[in-house]
Amino acid sequence: MIKHIVLWKLKDFAEGTTKQQNALKIKGLLEEMRGKIPGMLKLEVGLNFEKSGDAADISLYTEFESREALDAYQIHPEHMKVKNFLPLVRTERRVVDYEV
Repeated sequence: MIKHIVLWKLKDFAEGTTKQQNALKIKGLLEEMRGKIPGMLKLEVGLNFEKSGDAADISLYTEFESREALDAYQIHPEHMKVKNFLPLVRTERRVVDYEV
């Protein structure tokens, strides 16, 4: 099994909306992928309530059945909807992929 974790820090204001509004939009776009990506076993999206400077604003936790499923997810049309939006509203991105 592959675990794929992504953390984003968002701009305070981008694309005409606030950080909180963009976080909610991202959460919705990510959650819309549930059940639509072959090989995706689990998807969780978290909006951070910790306000320290080191904290990320939003997290994605996913599990995939294989590396091939993770690779297919990266170019899946449902994923591309959010993947194309995120660079417009984020300042940082961190990712960890590992196998268990």
